[in-house]
Amino acid sequence: MGKNDDRVLAIDIGGYGIRMAEFSLSGAMPVMTKFAFRRMDEQAFGDDDAPGFAEVYHEMLESYGFTAGRVRLSISAQSSFQRLSKLPAAVGSKSAISKIVEFEARQTVPYAMEEVEWDYQLIRHVWEETVTETNEEGVTEERKEPREEFEALFVAVKTEDISQYTDVIMDSGKTIVSVDIAPIALFNAAKATQAHGDDCVMLLNIGGRGTSLMIADGNRAFIRNIPIAGGAVTAQVAKEFSISMAEAEELKRRYGFVALGGAYEEPESELAATISKIARNVMTRLHGEISRSINVWRAQHGGRAPTRVLLSGGGSTMLYVTDFFQEKLRVPVEYLNTFGAVTLADTVDKETLQSLAPMVQELIGISLRDVIQCPIDISLLPREIRKQRELDRRKPYLYAAAVLLVVCLAIFLFGVNRLRDFESTLVGQVGGEVERVNRKMSEVNTLVNELNSAKGAYDEALGYVAARHRWTDMLNELESIMPDMMWLTHLEGVGDLPTTENNAGTGDEEGLFGVVTARRDQENTGDIPGKLNTADIGRMTEIRQIRLSGYTLIVDNRDMIEEELRKRLKDSKFFTEESELTDIRRAQNLTSFKLLLNLKESIKK
Repeated sequence: MGKNDDRVLAIDIGGYGIRMAEFSLSGAMPVMTKFAFRRMDEQAFGDDDAPGFAEVYHEMLESYGFTAGRVRLSISAQSSFQRLSKLPAAVGSKSAISKIVEFEARQTVPYAMEEVEWDYQLIRHVWEETVTETNEEGVTEERKEPREEFEALFVAVKTEDISQYTDVIMDSGKTIVSVDIAPIALFNAAKATQAHGDDCVMLLNIGGRGTSLMIADGNRAFIRNIPIAGGAVTAQVAKEFSISMAEAEELKRRYGFVALGGAYEEPESELAATISKIARNVMTRLHGEISRSINVWRAQHGGRAPTRVLLSGGGSTMLYVTDFFQEKLRVPVEYLNTFGAVTLADTVDKETLQSLAPMVQELIGISLRDVIQCPIDISLLPREIRKQRELDRRKPYLYAAAVLLVVCLAIFLFGVNRLRDFESTLVGQVGGEVERVNRKMSEVNTLVNELNSAKGAYDEALGYVAARHRWTDMLNELESIMPDMMWLTHLEGVGDLPTTENNAGTGDEEGLFGVVTARRDQENTGDIPGKLNTADIGRMTEIRQIRLSGYTLIVDNRDMIEEELRKRLKDSKFFTEESELTDIRRAQNLTSFKLLLNLKESIKK
């Protein structure tokens, strides 16, 4: 809250004047501490109101030292539209009521709803209705039954008609909290002081440019604007005497009064007599509009006839106005006095205030919004200001949310840093453990390599042992598969020889088998003996074939020998069926042979 929140500046903008009053709200009742009034000539309210208002407004702030930061504004009702509408009996939710009232407003207001500021008040109307019934005996009885209905009072004003004042006020650094129209401010002030009790009372605000009529019947309110007021008297005087409006206003204030009806003595001043007749003619026209308004109220809204008239406004200060309306309306007429709702500080000039009392009632009405719940709570605050106020209302929450967000981010960052530090510690610990494990793994890998090397040597040794047994098994199998008529005398392995200088690069790297084959061919021709030398056998790296030499009783029948051998070799574990007799010779009753057997699996040396 600001330092001036316990004070409010009430501003009432009338037809030809501006009234300001500053109220202190520290107590149970508003305390008027300052008051000021400035008249404005009609040029100030021509086509461009804002400059004239701005000039007078700033001059009054400076001259009277109004410092309250909050402003409640009341404007003339002449440019507003009001309607009191009955709502259907079966109206449901508040949103449904708003739609109905908005529909009524669109039908009544001659401007687009986007161009106006509007609000409404829901009013509950309760009354007793006389019901006539005939009983079984034929006797007619009357009884009263309670009835209830809801009415909506809506008010609309063009946004530009309000903004021309609110923009100036806001530019001065003040905050506008509400915008009223004069009749509603009067109604709230009258209700607060119980000026009319439970009676049906007419509040008649006769201003400079127009008259606002409000019929107050309990909580019900009927408003009508009448474009006839004190300014009409001034205009007629200016026309009658061919003088300016300012001069006519001065003559009206000095000599003007409302002429009495019937036989009465004319004033000695012909000027005064003329002005009084003009004033009576204008007031007669005003009375006609008032009578029509009462008829509309009673016929269309079922309202009661006013039992009293309460006057206010600068146009009502003309002499004999109360007598005129009391004569015409035939009800008591008096001035509205709502000073009982406020307290006057010693700093207020009470004599000046008393002379302007009829023009101060709106100020009292709008000041009461801060201390009581007003019966009619309609505010025409421009939507842009409402949006700004809503934003300002939410600012503390937005700031709190921003602070919470920053705090949450700080906590999050703190947690992240703590987690990062913790994880860094873990990483350091794990890194040392990983390094230790890697050293162990290196040692294990070294040992595994040594194991594999030893295993290879062991497997190689096993291979040699297995090979030794293989030769034994192979010889046993040879013995088993050799036919009874054949026996062996010599056995030797045949395989590859490593590359030598004699055959390197010649493309004829045949190995031992190639040598054996060549020597076998030479043996067949008788060139060399059919036997390998010891040096060739020692150089062999792999044995693929076994060369056998022996004798058989089968005489010179090569095919029979080969056929018999293939049968025997069919199920051999070590030898393939392919065998080759490389040499067969007859010697007396025996046949010598040489046989070359292929191994299924070579034997590495």
